[in-house]
Amino acid sequence: MIELEQDDPIPQGDLALQITALPRETNGFGDIFGGWLVSQMDLAGTAMASKIAGGRVATVAIDRMAFLVPVAVGAQLSFYTQAQEIGRTSIKMLVEVWSDDPLSSEWRKVTEAAFVFVAIDGSGRTRSVPPRAC
Repeated sequence: MIELEQDDPIPQGDLALQITALPRETNGFGDIFGGWLVSQMDLAGTAMASKIAGGRVATVAIDRMAFLVPVAVGAQLSFYTQAQEIGRTSIKMLVEVWSDDPLSSEWRKVTEAAFVFVAIDGSGRTRSVPPRAC
């Protein structure tokens, strides 16, 4: 997924979560497990989508996913989110993950994905996303 790499990369959106990659999150090769990283992305996206929706949201889809580089244990991960589309009941959110690798001191993009969330009420039924104030 070379098209995701940038010459002078900067994160898109707002910082939603920061976490350090720990040894318990590694796969059999000693790299951070991709599934764990996706779950952290979902948490970051949910936090921001719930603010936009004014309440509870549920993840309904991940439109695309691309891993650019492996994540080393000890890397400081920063999760940035940006609303791409806000519909009547749904929110499409870009979630980017950036790594500050302690061994190489490199700041680089690790992955990105587009998550789709739907606003739900207390009964788990779809509800409208409130209009945004200007």
